[in-house]
Amino acid sequence: MKIGLYFGSFNPIHIGHLIIANTLYDRTDLDEVWFVVSPQNPFKKRQSLVHEFDRLRMVELAIEDHFHFRASDVEFRMPKPSYTIDTLTYLSEQHPQHQFVLFLGSDNLKHFKKWKNYEAILEHYEILVYPRPGDPVSFEHPKVRTIEAPLLDISATFIRKSIQEGHSVKYLLPEKVEEYILAKKLYQ
Repeated sequence: MKIGLYFGSFNPIHIGHLIIANTLYDRTDLDEVWFVVSPQNPFKKRQSLVHEFDRLRMVELAIEDHFHFRASDVEFRMPKPSYTIDTLTYLSEQHPQHQFVLFLGSDNLKHFKKWKNYEAILEHYEILVYPRPGDPVSFEHPKVRTIEAPLLDISATFIRKSIQEGHSVKYLLPEKVEEYILAKKLYQ
């Protein structure tokens, strides 16, 4: 199978993530999309993250009705911080029958050459790039393909701040994710 890997802290997962994942799934030859919940992104501060198991559970709730989406906790058992090349290598070794494809927003693509072993990623894996507001795709490589997708400016930072300030996040999150956040009093 051809698996699209959507890495993220998903703190929390929101409608923007789901629209991007569904668009890339629908407009390519992918068989599945795996949401890889990253316990610690080397480029992000850990203090703003809720527990990784809460973030994994929110992903599970958000995608439970999509047959071709999976939540992955593979990075929970790997050294932290998580580096994409290490996870890709591990998954390829554990699932040699699958072909893995990396999802990347155009905002992350501009920093791609700072990633650990980015050359190895380009050598062994296809990258599907989706547009992000204010970040045109300017990286050319035979393994990098841009997929037309809606330009969405929904951020988890905005959602967390809204929750902290007591504002509604209706329509920004899947309903079950919003219910989970409220029940567990996350981000307050």
